[in-house]
Amino acid sequence: MNDSLSLALALAAGVLLGAFFFGGLWWTVRQGVSSRHPALVFFASLMVRTGIVVLGFYFILGDDWRRLLAGLIGFIVARLIALRLAREAERAGQIAPEARHAP
Repeated sequence: MNDSLSLALALAAGVLLGAFFFGGLWWTVRQGVSSRHPALVFFASLMVRTGIVVLGFYFILGDDWRRLLAGLIGFIVARLIALRLAREAERAGQIAPEARHAP
């Protein structure tokens, strides 16, 4: 496979892994606070999200350090996109101002 194509696919895989991780985090926060057992929900979500992302980095991106680096950059890009979306949701009033941080 072409080297630049391999790096582009690794970058895309990193973005997808990041979207899964931070999308799952967003879902967990929204669902976990209203759960009867929030600690269990948060812990289980953390384990599932982290496990899938680590396996994704290992199997999809792990055979070349350049692919791993491209995947990490994609993961960070997904984080930046998630932060921007959260700020926009806050400005639009979809997030209560008191929910921005813990007391």
